[in-house]
Amino acid sequence: MYLTDRSAPVEAGADRGRRRGPGPGIAPVVFVLGAVSLITDISSEMVTAVLPLYLVTTLGFSPLGFGTLDGVYNGVSALVQLTGGHLADRVRGHKLLAGLGYGLSALCKPLLLIAGSLGTLGTVLALERTGKGLRTAPRDAMISLSTPAEHQGRAFGVHRAMDTTGAMLGPLAAFLILRAATGGYDAVFGVSTCVAALGVVVLVLFVPGSPEGPGKHDGAQPAEVTDDSAVTHESPAGEGRPPVRLREALALLRLPRLRALAGCAALLGLTTVSDAFVYLLLQRRAGVGEEWFTLLPLGTAVVFLLLAVPVGTLADRVGRRTVFLAGHMGLLTAYALLLWAPDTPLLVPVVLALHGTFYAATDGVLPAALAGLVPEHLRASGLAIVGTSQALTRFCCSLAFGAAWTAWGDGPALAGSAIGLLCCAAVAGVVLRPADGAR
Repeated sequence: MYLTDRSAPVEAGADRGRRRGPGPGIAPVVFVLGAVSLITDISSEMVTAVLPLYLVTTLGFSPLGFGTLDGVYNGVSALVQLTGGHLADRVRGHKLLAGLGYGLSALCKPLLLIAGSLGTLGTVLALERTGKGLRTAPRDAMISLSTPAEHQGRAFGVHRAMDTTGAMLGPLAAFLILRAATGGYDAVFGVSTCVAALGVVVLVLFVPGSPEGPGKHDGAQPAEVTDDSAVTHESPAGEGRPPVRLREALALLRLPRLRALAGCAALLGLTTVSDAFVYLLLQRRAGVGEEWFTLLPLGTAVVFLLLAVPVGTLADRVGRRTVFLAGHMGLLTAYALLLWAPDTPLLVPVVLALHGTFYAATDGVLPAALAGLVPEHLRASGLAIVGTSQALTRFCCSLAFGAAWTAWGDGPALAGSAIGLLCCAAVAGVVLRPADGAR
């Protein structure tokens, strides 16, 4: 790979990548983007923490209605990811697209104060997720392009740890606001709006316009494709390259390893129950009071925060495929406990610990696995393809799980997801074994 920083030669860029940053191989832009994600996640998780109870108990939505909205919440961003990733590569404006995404999400927060019907809420949540879809691939591309290949897992682990700090503080803030404010949910939505605006300001002021290249990534080249005219290697410093065409981005699907990774992510996403349903199930199984419900995401976030960096570093050393699949096995164990474990005081912390471990082993490890597969000038597009494949199937899972819960109850619905996850993980283990190599 070559530098994306056009102002510096390869040797200078590589030396800078080694010297700068508090951790080995971690560029300063990773920490700045982590701060933006931290602030934004405080805002987002304040809403996410109260949304299930707000919809089910306050607005009286059925599990199917909630599943539909939850599917919209997660599925719309998947469709937009492809657009955001391609546009970021096409205009070489990762910061611009990320800023538009963060800004749109912030503008949607106050609209929750006036949305009371299924249609209105669906529209607002769809717009908010559109912002998330626009920003995800460009943001992750900036992280990936600023980091040597051998430290990708660690870099994404650092970012996800900071992001999860916000996810940890968000539910806590919502809990405190609900206890102190007379406005209840409206107060949560109002404070969330202000925090989201702060995240946009930090992005605009402190994130550089283009990521610093880390120098050559150990001389590793992206996987070959059958049509060299469709996906080409990055020219030195990226100078003289015409705008990325949609045909080039779509041709990434000809990369066998990328296609395998995207397919397995989609297959596993098809049986991954959304966080909101996990918390609702845990509340029912363990008899958690409504006043404590907003703290359940906090437990997941604490574990994710503690494990994100060490698990990312472990993935760099022992193989990202191994860690990715192990994370799904942890999630399967959590499903089994929710189905068959007796009602004991340990049920809540153990399930939340497994849930947090699942995210630590998958959320940053998946984009890190793409570092050696996609050329730098198509990095955001490649990230968007894999992220979209996973998010779309999770959208389908939310709809199917909500429908199954409504028709047959929460137990059979979760049992079906657990059996499906076990089968899909076995298939993914076979498919990814030859594709992932040492990593």
